[in-house]
Order: sequence, then structure tokens, then C-alpha cells
Amino acid sequence: MTLVFDPALDDYRNLPGIETRVPGFGSAYGFTSKNDVHNMFCMIRLREELEVVGYRDKDTLFGAPYDLRHAPPPPGQPSQVYSDYYARVKDLVQLASEKNGNKPVILIGHSFGGRVILDFLNSTSLPWRQKFIKHMIVISPTPPTGFTHVLSNLASGPEDVIDFPTVHPLALRQMWRTFASPLLSLPSPAVFGQKPLVITKNRNYSSYDYPQFLSALGFSTDEVVPFTKRVLPTMLRVDAPMIPTTYLNGAGVQTMEQAIYWEGNFDVAPEIVHGDGDGCINLVSVLSFAKELHRQQRQNNIHFKFVKIDHATHYDIASREHSLRIIMNEVLEANC
Repeated sequence: MTLVFDPALDDYRNLPGIETRVPGFGSAYGFTSKNDVHNMFCMIRLREELEVVGYRDKDTLFGAPYDLRHAPPPPGQPSQVYSDYYARVKDLVQLASEKNGNKPVILIGHSFGGRVILDFLNSTSLPWRQKFIKHMIVISPTPPTGFTHVLSNLASGPEDVIDFPTVHPLALRQMWRTFASPLLSLPSPAVFGQKPLVITKNRNYSSYDYPQFLSALGFSTDEVVPFTKRVLPTMLRVDAPMIPTTYLNGAGVQTMEQAIYWEGNFDVAPEIVHGDGDGCINLVSVLSFAKELHRQQRQNNIHFKFVKIDHATHYDIASREHSLRIIMNEVLEANC
């Protein structure tokens, strides 16, 4: 699954000889889990609830699964994977509309999928959005403003991200560091400022110190290039989709605020200083992102609604009964 950044192409690619595909595109059943315990990650309960009220797969209910390794590029940067993916999503949206009397559609995205559909919409023309999109609903999206859990995943390997329950995070770390998606969610200086996010006895690292932090992790100068070219331009930028939008997120859950590697040993799990959030995304980042979306949408007289759900976690917000009911109410309201 390792990716390689090709400076000649200015893009990510698979290792030589490796070909990958995302199965089940177009179907809401394209979201599945290899582990029944972790079905909550795949919005399976939300799909089931939508089917109860009459939605039908490949008729009024569709799915657009994506390759989690890659990340939507900033304007002007190439991504063959996302060029192809966005073209397929656009065709799927138009097909869904056509099959339902040319009505506009509702887009729903959870976690990184929320970031994906936001960036997809902003890659399309406004007249296209206004014609084909009725509403966007994002559920605990990974915001452009970032979150601190990304830092410990890069340092010590991913936890609660890839469903390999028998594999230690350190064994996944080298592969994880080659992906484009983790870098995209680094905490933004616009929100996190000079506050120390990673603490060691020799030096601290804030959101202004990523080249130094990545170097301390063992990234070469060439390996830092994708961050400076493809991620840094997006960290200070939030673009609202300019279509009716509902944003739901959990809060009131212990969430990593700082990671302490006192001896500077990134091979051990850090001591964690917690703050508020949904167990993954920091509340300060959620509120900053929501505030800017609201400001831009309001300036253009476009509907925006933010729903904070107490004690809903990032991973179970679309599967636990209380939060699922709230999400379903928002979907049905958007479809009125």
C-alpha cells in the first residue's frame, strides 16, 4: 500500500508493479469492513436506517468509496487519482439526478469523506453545483484546520485509522508516512498558532515547525517537499461550497491536545494531554472551521447549520442510536 511521490510527475503513485482499485463504486454497499466489530467506521448503520425509510441502493442511494491513501490536491497541483475520482463522482451525481426525475442530490460524507466531498464540490463550477446538489451533509469531517492526533500517528504509527487489529502501529508507520492523506490534516497555524503540540525535553514543535518536526521523524528533505507544495497552501484556506450545508460533530470527549515524547523517542507511545473534541478532532478546530463556513455562506445568503452532539465520538457518531437519530432527522429535513 506504500505510495511514492514522483517529483517528475509532481504526483503520488503506487510502487512499481502494484495496481489498486476501489471496489463497489456507485453502491452504498461499497462501504464494508473486514472486521464486524468495526462496522461503525463504514456508515453501515446509517445506510440501514436510510433503507428503512425507503432509500434503495443504486436507485435513490449511492456510494462513492475512495482510496484513503491519497488526498485532494490544492488548486494547480496534479493528482491523477483525484482527477479520475472526481470525474466518476460527477458522473454518479448526474446519474442519480437523472434516475430521479432530474432532482438535485444530497451528498453525505463522514470523517475524511467529508473533506473529500467538500473539495469535490469546490472543484466544480458553481452553476453545476446549483443544478445538481440540493444539500451537503458532513458528519465529523476532517477539517482543513487540522487536528493534533495526526502528529502522534505520524510519529508512532496510526491507531484507530486502519483496521489491522493484530498489527502494531509501529509496523504500519513507515507505510503510513508515505500517504498523502495524513499530511493534509496537520493542525493549521491559523487555529493552533505557536502552542506546543509535540513536546520533548530538547525542543517543542508547534504548527509553525512542521519541516523541523518531519525532519526529526526521519523525513528527508525531498520527502518534506510534498508537504510544502501540496499541504501548506491549504492550511490557511477554507472555501465554503456555496450550497446548503449541514455540519454535525461530536464534542465533550477526551481528545489529544498535546503529545509528550519527553526523551524524544518516537518509537514509544506518547504521554497525552487531553482537551475537548470528538476523540479525534479537536473542538477548537471544529468550531473554527464551522465559523468560517458559516461566515462565507451567510455572506451569500446560503443556508448553513451546525449541530454539536454531546458525547458523540468521531468513530461512532453515525452508528450510536442517539446521534444516528439526529443525523437521520437532518437528512430527512434536507430532503423535504
